[in-house]
Amino acid sequence: MLDVLRPRALAPGDLVAVAAPAGPLEGDALPLLDRGVGTLTAMGFRVRRAPLTEPGRRRWWAAGAPEEQAEEFNRLLRDREVRAIVAHTGGQAVAGWLDRLDFDAVRADPKPVLGCSDVSLLLLALHARTGLVGLHGDMATYGLGGSWHTGPSGGSAEVLADLYRRVLTDPAPLGPLPGLRLPPGGRECWRPGRAGGPLIGGLLGRLTALQATPLALPVERFDGAVLFWEEVDRPLSAVWQDLHLLRLAGVLDRISAMVVGVPLRVTAAGCGEGVPAPSLREVVLDVLGARPIPVLGGVELGHAGPNPPLPLGVRATVDATARTLTLDEAAITLS
Repeated sequence: MLDVLRPRALAPGDLVAVAAPAGPLEGDALPLLDRGVGTLTAMGFRVRRAPLTEPGRRRWWAAGAPEEQAEEFNRLLRDREVRAIVAHTGGQAVAGWLDRLDFDAVRADPKPVLGCSDVSLLLLALHARTGLVGLHGDMATYGLGGSWHTGPSGGSAEVLADLYRRVLTDPAPLGPLPGLRLPPGGRECWRPGRAGGPLIGGLLGRLTALQATPLALPVERFDGAVLFWEEVDRPLSAVWQDLHLLRLAGVLDRISAMVVGVPLRVTAAGCGEGVPAPSLREVVLDVLGARPIPVLGGVELGHAGPNPPLPLGVRATVDATARTLTLDEAAITLS
């Protein structure tokens, strides 16, 4: 079993790289990226944008060819001046270059990598191979430059900036995570109880896909884990199937708790005309069956955004009855 590999804490003035490990910068998104860079700067960091984040850099649905994306990301991993890497957006491209990752560079100089969506595939692979504590959280363009400042979460940018600054610089647990953007009624207790363990998760479809590759997390890494996940743009039938695949892999028999994010455009397509459609809660509980684990639903993580920072491998406590999620350990270290 790999030990958890905590990155070194950042200090004011440290260099944060904004990278493009997945999708390209769309033409109308440059103002959002600029605002995201400004948000990181206001948090006290220097910021450098990697070349693949420049407008016009793209190959199909990606910011570059797989070898280009791997070369750029590995260069950032090897650069001792770069103390953290923030993805600018998600997309469909990470799987194309995961097998080119320089895991030795991660072990030699562990640094926080931040992102969600397609980038959760990267975070999970890094955690599987090195134990790195990556941060499932908002990205620079549509998160730090977007949802932090608009919609129902408008006005919470200062709260979010404080959370992210603390998780990157303070070797103390964040404690209870505040509510950010909540659905009507807020977090929901889908199955009562309280349990704790290391956080593992991300975009459900990406997590399930990774488990079918040589970069999969060994099933024993899920022992006692708090499994968190979210989904976007998929039918409930696909969610049901992915959860069953995790069940067949033995994952659901090992976890201590489950945290489910707010779904975005997850529909009941395919249920059949006139057939009552299940809710996401019903789908989750159907797959879990009699497994007596607490389940906290409607948590503000993923595409519904904004996201609290969730560090992979760090111990957390879920109290589904009280509808709380608490980080019990620090994500970084001073040494």
